[in-house]
Amino acid sequence: MMFEAPSWIRPVAVIAAIFGILTIYAGGMALFGSAAVQAAAGDAVPLVLWFNFFAGFAYIIGAIALYSYVPLGLRAAWLIGVCNLLVFAVLIALALMGTAFEWRTIGAMILRTSFWLVIAITLSKYEIRKRRSA
Repeated sequence: MMFEAPSWIRPVAVIAAIFGILTIYAGGMALFGSAAVQAAAGDAVPLVLWFNFFAGFAYIIGAIALYSYVPLGLRAAWLIGVCNLLVFAVLIALALMGTAFEWRTIGAMILRTSFWLVIAITLSKYEIRKRRSA
């Protein structure tokens, strides 16, 4: 059961949607762009690249759910955040085993994971406070 939406949720949802669109664009260019564009991606780890491309679509769905303030929004934020964390852990493991990677991917994974987990944690705390005060 969801309650009145917090004032910050819609601006964050818009940012999440923009983030999703940019993620799809960047991933799509790296996966399907010209040879020069693909070469500019450097040592992209294919698993992470494909995950991020498809995750962009999940970001948009999650953003719509957050904006609409339906229960799926909180679930989507947790799912996206945890999935990003798991793929980030795989990326770190691959890097430690000697797989070539780009440092900018590490930065991007920190940003993506933090963004969604902060939304999930903050919204969960908001919901708990609202339930306690009801």
